[in-house]
Amino acid sequence: MAITVLRRTAAAAAVTSLALLLTACGGEEKKKEDTGKADASASAAAKPDVKALSAAELDKLVVEQADLTGYQVQKAKAGQVLNAGDVSADKAVCEPLAEAFATAAPGTPGASAQRKAIQVPDKKTGSVDDALGALAAPITSVTLGSYAGEGAQQAFAALKTAGTDCAGGFTVHGGGSKSTVSKVTPETVTAGDEALAWTVTSENEGETFVTKLVVFRKGNNLAGFSTLSLGGEVKELPTAVIDAQAAKLR
Repeated sequence: MAITVLRRTAAAAAVTSLALLLTACGGEEKKKEDTGKADASASAAAKPDVKALSAAELDKLVVEQADLTGYQVQKAKAGQVLNAGDVSADKAVCEPLAEAFATAAPGTPGASAQRKAIQVPDKKTGSVDDALGALAAPITSVTLGSYAGEGAQQAFAALKTAGTDCAGGFTVHGGGSKSTVSKVTPETVTAGDEALAWTVTSENEGETFVTKLVVFRKGNNLAGFSTLSLGGEVKELPTAVIDAQAAKLR
């Protein structure tokens, strides 16, 4: 098991009467035009210009150590952070899902913030088995992105489409590595204004991994969670992490 764990560690989203008639019609058209302009103005007033939060503002909203019990929360290092532009898929429709899978904020966020939440094993005796168990502990990468306008809704809709159209698999390129996703299975989750979840089975350097992937939208923010174990299969969604993040976005 030690060798397997180490290998996984390395292996580690636009005429008079006629004239009178035309005049009357013109008047009606003008009324329609004016009404149309009024409706458009009312619509614009109903949808104010939504601006994305800054990276500094997101850093105050993303989950931290104080928000979670039983987890070690770390700020992602610069080399561990991927942006949507750093990730691609062999099928265009799958790119939003590939971005979320690679822990990047999908679509075109104005800013993003990342954390890693590592589940701490209950038992700590200092034995080799405990050490291996710690290496195999589920790691949840949390990515919080903020979007301008309708960006969050559009990114979420694209993810929903990708989850259906890419269920049979796709290839992800990002961070200098390649992963082959063989299956995307939907899961059930409730969070934020709308939420999606999947179990993603993939292969990287000959090793098979099972990842729990969750994305929820709250207003113009998207929160993504990618949970992986370097020493075994992840069997549950990271509910505690999801709930903690959802609470900070209320």
